[in-house]
Amino acid sequence: MKTLYIECAMGAAGDMLTAALLDLLSVEEQQAFLGQMNRLLPGVQVKVNPAQKCGVQGLHVQVLVNGEEEHSHDHGPVHPEVHPAPAVHDHPHEHMHEHDHHHDHDDPHDHDHVYEHEHHHDHVHEHGHDHPHEHDHGHGHHHHATMAWVEQTIQKTDLPPEVKEQALQVYRVIAQAESAAHGCPVDQVHFHEVGALDAVADVTAVCLLLHMLAPEKIIASPVHLGSGQVRCAHGILPVPAPATAYILQGVPAYTGTIRGELCTPTGAALLKTFAQSFGPMPVMVTEKVGVGVGNKDFEAANVVRVFWGCDAEQEQKKKEQIVELRCNLDDMTGEAIGYASELLLEAGALDVYTAPIQMKKSRPAVLLCCLCRPSEQDKLTQLMLRHTTTWGVRASVMDRSVLTTRIVPVKTKYGVVRVKQGTGYAIKKCKVEYGDMAAAAAQAGVELVRVERAARKAFKKQG
Repeated sequence: MKTLYIECAMGAAGDMLTAALLDLLSVEEQQAFLGQMNRLLPGVQVKVNPAQKCGVQGLHVQVLVNGEEEHSHDHGPVHPEVHPAPAVHDHPHEHMHEHDHHHDHDDPHDHDHVYEHEHHHDHVHEHGHDHPHEHDHGHGHHHHATMAWVEQTIQKTDLPPEVKEQALQVYRVIAQAESAAHGCPVDQVHFHEVGALDAVADVTAVCLLLHMLAPEKIIASPVHLGSGQVRCAHGILPVPAPATAYILQGVPAYTGTIRGELCTPTGAALLKTFAQSFGPMPVMVTEKVGVGVGNKDFEAANVVRVFWGCDAEQEQKKKEQIVELRCNLDDMTGEAIGYASELLLEAGALDVYTAPIQMKKSRPAVLLCCLCRPSEQDKLTQLMLRHTTTWGVRASVMDRSVLTTRIVPVKTKYGVVRVKQGTGYAIKKCKVEYGDMAAAAAQAGVELVRVERAARKAFKKQG
């Protein structure tokens, strides 16, 4: 069973989960993902680069909206020896607005405007990259999105229908949390940051990556929330923020000495939507580890790690015992040996094959081998004794390691062709079923290799 374990030792944020999951893919798959994401939403560009924290190497994902990246700000004492405060600099898109809003600028490193609106907003302060206060760049006003706007934006994308629905499910979790935290009906919740295009990119990216990976089981660790306070449009709120605390009800979580918001509402909603259980890492055979790197520096490595592999119990099931039955034949025709082989296969043999050998007195002969399950040994031994000239059958019990296989029908311009996929032991391979391939080639009057290429291309696209 393909298992994904999410380590939330530094909480969870949308961009860091995206980077960690992306790190599990091959370079070709990463490029395909980025290509799709960068066509998904107007004005949104997703970039990925190698990065590290405290010597831990991983990927960092950056989401730009009209060329700008949003930043977050925690509130509270900053310890220079741990994570130095950033130098003051001119913010490239800082605007002045004539509104009856409260402008809180007592933090010299706060480069975003903070507003108190009469509406309720969701505030996501990602410790990777964040979506605190969206400005409509060049227009001088704020964008406050409703669930209707979010749904319309996601439905317009070319994502698979199941990915769209999962993304909307994540937003419904956040909307319910904001409604409960701020005492307003769900249909009146206005997303100040989560509704922004960069946050939509985070949510859809995680949903799309999980769709591509297709884990059968998702488990997350207890969630580190961080501590202290965080500044948002409502003022200065405790960590975890009210929406995060609401979402993570029933989920093992803890605070610590790290000052800052480690788990955001977006990260919490993604975990709540996809994780089937929370707890310690199960006994599993890990095939790959993905690392998502955040922007901020803490005394601990600011990374989210994901472990991809198989249940150890399930992996053991891939190792099975089989029996090899053998006999030497020096006085049978090829046709008679072929007939006996067909009978063995029809009776349940896993495989039957022959090999040329030389017996005593230099007599040329044939070695007949039959592979079978232990439960079939007696029946197939009897068939070999009855339908061959041998006077005895040798048996060897051996272990066999196998890949988990599945048959996937794919649609090509030559018709539907089945592809067999095998996975396990950090290996993934596929093979086009010969019978389907040959029939399609004959029907279309083309070479076999053309059908095979088309089937492989369709299978890769289908994921």
